Amino acid sequence: MSDSRTIFWKRFKRNKLAITGGMIVLILFIIAVFANVVSPYDPSDIDRKHILEPPNKSHPLGTDDLGRDVLSRMIFGSRISLAVGFVAVGIATLIGMILGAISGYYGRWIDRIIMRFIDIMLSIPTFFLILAVIAYIGSNIWNIMIVIGVTSWMGVARLVRAEFLSLKEREFVLAARALGASDIRIIFRHIMVNSMAPVFVSAVLGVASAILLESALSFLGIGIQPPIPSWGNILTLGKDNIEIAWWLSVFPGVAILITVLSYNLVGEGLQDALDPRLWGSGD
Repeated sequence: MSDSRTIFWKRFKRNKLAITGGMIVLILFIIAVFANVVSPYDPSDIDRKHILEPPNKSHPLGTDDLGRDVLSRMIFGSRISLAVGFVAVGIATLIGMILGAISGYYGRWIDRIIMRFIDIMLSIPTFFLILAVIAYIGSNIWNIMIVIGVTSWMGVARLVRAEFLSLKEREFVLAARALGASDIRIIFRHIMVNSMAPVFVSAVLGVASAILLESALSFLGIGIQPPIPSWGNILTLGKDNIEIAWWLSVFPGVAILITVLSYNLVGEGLQDALDPRLWGSGD
């Protein structure tokens, strides 16, 4: 186990893009956690004397149509992105792991039913399904996290199913069965722990997708609602004032781009480092 971890870390460190992405993700995490400390202003403070000011010394990223500091709102908006990304992916991963494990382990008619259900879910445009559900139940942060989570588990389920189909006939599983281990013990103590690498990679990439999806929903006005700051609803203000306030579009757009790209780089780096087929003799 220690040798595998050493090889993984050596391979991951060689990927400079993944390391860079990881550092950016860590910085964003620290900013989100300590938003109250690093934010120069209260994100809800209205100052009508400084409406739509371009970037300056007092407001490095400018102000919005109510005179609120854009930098402060973006810092607090990173909390929304972090929360939506991790909670939504956690829900999706949990659902996908359970259904994928049941499908791959038991097979037969159970597998066919679950896979047909996955096919049905994949045939429905996810974004429009989310739009419909949120329009019906309302758009607060918890609803958005839950809806994104329960509509994004299909890929994880397929990954876990494939791993279970490969692992359930291995010697260590057959030995556990011969010793009288229950199905639950075999699934969670023997097979699941050996199928976590692709799930972990999928979860990291899923965080980027969830952040992008939340930003799109907020941009359309059915995501996080003002006065709660999010990168998406700052972009909406930018759209409404694009001719006179370019900073309202550029800075949150760049923040979304960098964040999503960083998570994708980390996910791809993890995928390469965790794949034993790529471990050569030089590792």
